[in-house]
Amino acid sequence: MADVKISRRALLGTAAGIALSNSVNRFAVAQGERVVDHRLVAQMGETQLLEPNEPATRIWGYGGAAPGPELRLKQGTEFSAELVNKLTQPTTVHWHGIRIVNNMDGVAGLTQPPVQPGDSFTYRFTPPDAGTYWYHPHFRTWEQLARGLHGALIIEEEKPPAVDQDVVMIFDDWRIGKDGQIDDASFESMHDISHAGRLGNILTLNGQFSADFPVLSGQRLRLRLINAATARIIRVSFDGHVPLVIALDGQPVEQPLSPEGGGVLLTPAQRADLILDCTSHPGTATDIAVDVGRERLVAGRLIYDERRRQRSKVLTDVPILAPNPMPTDIDLDDAVPIDLVMTGGARRPIESAEFKGKEYGIRDLVRQHKKAWAFNGIAGLPDKPLAVIDLGRTVVVRMVNKTAWRHAMHFHGHHVREVAHSARAALPHWRDTVFMQPDETVTVAFKAHNPGRWMLHCHMLAHQRGGMAAWYEVG
Repeated sequence: MADVKISRRALLGTAAGIALSNSVNRFAVAQGERVVDHRLVAQMGETQLLEPNEPATRIWGYGGAAPGPELRLKQGTEFSAELVNKLTQPTTVHWHGIRIVNNMDGVAGLTQPPVQPGDSFTYRFTPPDAGTYWYHPHFRTWEQLARGLHGALIIEEEKPPAVDQDVVMIFDDWRIGKDGQIDDASFESMHDISHAGRLGNILTLNGQFSADFPVLSGQRLRLRLINAATARIIRVSFDGHVPLVIALDGQPVEQPLSPEGGGVLLTPAQRADLILDCTSHPGTATDIAVDVGRERLVAGRLIYDERRRQRSKVLTDVPILAPNPMPTDIDLDDAVPIDLVMTGGARRPIESAEFKGKEYGIRDLVRQHKKAWAFNGIAGLPDKPLAVIDLGRTVVVRMVNKTAWRHAMHFHGHHVREVAHSARAALPHWRDTVFMQPDETVTVAFKAHNPGRWMLHCHMLAHQRGGMAAWYEVG
């Protein structure tokens, strides 16, 4: 599939009605004898994705806005949120990347029933890890996320690094039709399902098509980048600045990293925490550039105050985040092996696959069920897990991409670490979403410390819709 071209004109104005940081205050809602900290109302809303003189776009959002409220809490403190469903579809909330108890993971049909229209459900858990996370539905995710249902969940360290500003940047793309509305028909497009996914044609940063962030010369920023797109891979850079990566997918890196070529690569669902020192002069502006494949777009700017400075000298120390309490005692000699072979999609179609216990030829699989991909010859979430793993065992997952397309493999309930890669040295970083190129084999390992039924799927969400989903059980 040719890459969907993103409209440059959608980046020229300023959006109305959407705040740069959609934060909320904690509030208490009586619920029996317990208290709920936050209420997330999934409902319809409007936002100005196009130029000001063009129609507003109808969206779905938490509180009717996209992104939804920015939720912040301290590491190790209990969190609670009541989801109220005012949509026309069932929905859930998945707390992406957080190692929480299984029945709070929000996967409809696997960890909880979907929340029906008019109903509510309260999520309550204590996150063990600090870092940058996010939340979105896990029911018809390829549609509901693309309509705007997502937001940032920030877990603050007990002793965070000293910075002058802590800024969340959520990047997203939208598929908009000529009428200025979301292209509903494309949600079930077999072409998108079997190719690169449902790519958008409008890029936004924090819900705006041009987001400005005021800074002072000499300031130190902590930037929390989130890729909320359902298919698009992006590379984010800050012209004239060289940020340092201090965390990936919420987990601190052992040593700060300089992004390759100055840009931070993010597949759908991945996050990166950066330290950026504002080294430009007062009165200048720095482009926040996004390489989307065929184009390099400007999604926003750092606007330097004309008259004031934070400090005259550039800071030279490099903050290192304290590690999260990850189970790092990985025993590869006594590991449970799992092979996950990815097949299908355009250019290398499968001849047949099993779906809900029945074997289908590819024509019937596509026509009857809109499935085009398979894990180990099975399309869609199967009745049986990839493996049942004893609590505390090490797991080694060998993922083989035999397709012609890129994938972003997301593990629920655990973070994983590369132990082998077919094309380069294994990277030592903990991730919850692993990028896979065509014809690559990536082997990851983790300790099965979190009991429950956990999903594993491609976060190019049209690929998940088309069959790339599985699950494993930790006993």
